[in-house]
Amino acid sequence: MLDHPFFEFEIVIVNAKGEITQREQKSAHYQSENLGNRVGLEMVFIPGGTFLMGSPETEKNRYRDESPQHEVTVKPFLMGKYPVTQAQWQAVMGHNPSYFKGDNRPVECVSWHDTVDFCKRLSDKTGQAYRLPSEAEWEYACRAGTTTPFYFGETITTDLANYDGDYTYASGPKGFFRKETTDVNRFPPNGFGLYDLYGNVWEWCADLWHDNYNEAPTDGSAWLEEKYEKWTLEHLISKNQVKSKRLLRGGSFYFNPNSCRSANRDKNMSNERVRICCFRACLDL
Repeated sequence: MLDHPFFEFEIVIVNAKGEITQREQKSAHYQSENLGNRVGLEMVFIPGGTFLMGSPETEKNRYRDESPQHEVTVKPFLMGKYPVTQAQWQAVMGHNPSYFKGDNRPVECVSWHDTVDFCKRLSDKTGQAYRLPSEAEWEYACRAGTTTPFYFGETITTDLANYDGDYTYASGPKGFFRKETTDVNRFPPNGFGLYDLYGNVWEWCADLWHDNYNEAPTDGSAWLEEKYEKWTLEHLISKNQVKSKRLLRGGSFYFNPNSCRSANRDKNMSNERVRICCFRACLDL
């Protein structure tokens, strides 16, 4: 990726009360896809590595479906800097289904099937095979090398993400309940340079829902009908008429901060279109 441009950004670390105690400048390589009408799609380089997926038993408010913690090795890939925005969706799909309108807000009211259709049309448009992330890729990219409940630290605040601030996590403070989505670049990024991984909108992953990680893949692939079945765009398209439970990650503006934890998982039926679900595009290297 040395021949690719890079961007600079600032990450923050908070203490147990949610107060920012550290700021650090970082940079990451990226590539940009021109979607037309002055709309671009920025893809950030995610370096490969090995991490512990899931939450430790000591993590506050964890769920059983985040167990057992297991080691996963992820290959390098490219991931959308932001959830897909309404301007990007409009440029590819020719319409905007979102309830909360705004070019730089994430697109919502899109089903899992809709996101696969977007990836297909984007791939046809650009000649590159865009796809949804696996759940393992999503958590690896979200953590960016951290092991705390949030990549900011042990807690989170509504100055750092868009969630229901009437609720708190650990010793963090109450905050705002905005009751709607916000622009995708409003809050600080994580260590890889990815924005809005917490709150705002849930993000669809390629995987089918499983109740826990027993016998989960360890190579970073999506967990589909067969354990190591490849989740290529062609595979996802072949399932695009089959209703199923699919993975969601990241929480949303409508949910409490516990749902924003890096290890937290949720699900929805693949044909459901709701105001709290979006997605993030990925590319193999």
